[in-house]
Amino acid sequence: MAALGGTSIQEKVSRLLSKRNGKPVLKPNKALVLRDAVTSRKPKKGEATCITELSVMMACWKQNNFVDSLCSKEMGDFYSCVGEAQASMKKTFGETSLQGGRLQPKQTNALLKRYPNQRFEI
Repeated sequence: MAALGGTSIQEKVSRLLSKRNGKPVLKPNKALVLRDAVTSRKPKKGEATCITELSVMMACWKQNNFVDSLCSKEMGDFYSCVGEAQASMKKTFGETSLQGGRLQPKQTNALLKRYPNQRFEI
């Protein structure tokens, strides 16, 4: 099935490169081959979590002259919120990396180095 798709693409490219009325329809300025690497993109930043807990903890510190022992409840709430947020991030990251069907750029580059593209034009 994949070979059928590849041949149809080659046929389309060759048809576009063929001469109609003496002029080529498509004249590429570079070779029509794929590169052996992909660019690394930064992952999208998620939304900020635990902002209310952080602001409550900082307000408590300000009221108590930054004494940690007087704000232990607020600090505990903040740290538990951070722990929950990190656990949910790990869970969602694991699901997206396996179910999304996409490889990370490092994994893709490693596979492309192992199996490079053929360097000839169609």
